[in-house]
Amino acid sequence: MHQRNRRQFLADVGRGMLVAGVGTAVASDLGLARAFADDGNDRLTFGSLEPLVSLMQETPPDRLLPLLAGRIREGADLRTLVAAAGLANARTFGGQDYIGFHTLMALAPAWEMAQELPSDVRPLPVLKVLYRNTNRIQEHGGPNSEVLKHVDAVEESIPNGGEAVQAATRTGDFDKAEAVFARLAQGEAGEAFNHLQFSVQDETDVHRVVLAWRAWAMLDFAGEEHAHTLLRQSLRYCVRHERMMHERKHQPSPIRALLPKLLDEHRLLARDPGTKNGDDAWVDELARTICTSTREQAAQAAAAALAEGFSPEAVGEAMSLAANMLLLQDPGRPESYSNAEKPPGSVHGDSVGVHASDAANAWRNIARVSDPRNTVASLIVGAFHTAGQRQRVGDELGPLSEHRAQVTTDDPQALVRDLNAAIRDKDQGRSCAVVARYAEAGHKPRPIFDVLLRYSTTEDGALHAEKYYRTVSDEFARTRPAYRWRQLIGLARVAASEYGRRAPGFDEACRLLDVNLS
Repeated sequence: MHQRNRRQFLADVGRGMLVAGVGTAVASDLGLARAFADDGNDRLTFGSLEPLVSLMQETPPDRLLPLLAGRIREGADLRTLVAAAGLANARTFGGQDYIGFHTLMALAPAWEMAQELPSDVRPLPVLKVLYRNTNRIQEHGGPNSEVLKHVDAVEESIPNGGEAVQAATRTGDFDKAEAVFARLAQGEAGEAFNHLQFSVQDETDVHRVVLAWRAWAMLDFAGEEHAHTLLRQSLRYCVRHERMMHERKHQPSPIRALLPKLLDEHRLLARDPGTKNGDDAWVDELARTICTSTREQAAQAAAAALAEGFSPEAVGEAMSLAANMLLLQDPGRPESYSNAEKPPGSVHGDSVGVHASDAANAWRNIARVSDPRNTVASLIVGAFHTAGQRQRVGDELGPLSEHRAQVTTDDPQALVRDLNAAIRDKDQGRSCAVVARYAEAGHKPRPIFDVLLRYSTTEDGALHAEKYYRTVSDEFARTRPAYRWRQLIGLARVAASEYGRRAPGFDEACRLLDVNLS
């Protein structure tokens, strides 16, 4: 099991420390937190975090924000709030509610966004998502409608954990799959995560893979003692999907037969990961192959590249660039699939490019923290997942020449002003062209990130703003200089698309903290 970048943090996460930033007094301020420790043997509880977790479930969002804003002013730790919100979400929804699991996936990205903001406005991305989280929990029924309960593990040992949990998941039987996974989760969290990937790799569904990655990332906040609770969400998502396939008589994805075939054909489990990074032309060619090929051809190309000794990072970079191409070639949402939240021509929310980019980022991150088998398997399945969508986009990679012609200055401050104006005009093409011109002039990226961070914080983003911002910032940092600015061009387009729909709870959070981010 590879070590995660923030693994050293976990040593400091004792049960007593987690609640110290807010304190058990938070729960009593509204008189809402109940003593759940003995409230039925099958109810999950979370030690010293329990009062705060219960508060997140029980409190109406309009009462929660004033309470938490006051505690933040007194020095409450945002990590603690994120940890409690994640556990409240997991216990309530168990990976079974669309808005619920999207909100879970936004929690860690919101905290990471907060670290890029000035100290006075730093809590805003977190409070925005906490409001969404508690609001959805209340709509779901709060503590009276919890999905996750205590589960008994099978007693017998499980020698082939990944195959066992995969077989149990494919039955569509929640009890069976949960019992098998509970046994596997008694060991190291990393090993349980690796076993879980066999089920995640069975189907190419953006939520299936992103939820798996974001549930794992939440361990940095809640601690590995809660690994089973967090990872069960991903398991249950997979089981629910299998059950739906059985009920609707859908055929499973071809990846189930293709993945083991490619692993065997290229002897990928018998060799160490390669170290070749490839030059710029190589990564661009592989990216275009993945973007334009069938799913099977893209998986074959990724497997062949890994067999030729190219590093997992290089193959993952090409996959990420292929996903970004889908966004930059997207003609926008058609009228037939539009609504008030996502109007015709929009590309924010669940668009082909945003979904592909978030999924590619999740596959890459899973590959980084997994064992060797899942490292290569995740990239092969990720390439399969990204490909096969060419018919949904246009032919020309943005920004288009007609939009480039509208940008006539190289001055960095003027370009930043132009970007703000283009976003507020909801002009996707000009927003892309401004960032492209800024990049070509050789300016530093931080001022552009600052603009896009602000809009990713203030706007609703149809459940995807925080997650996609984090995808872009992560991919920009890991992409070679020749292509990294494509990620920011894509984010600029999404910011212009989503502008004008303020995030619920955001203005109230600003008022409570006496700050202004707009």
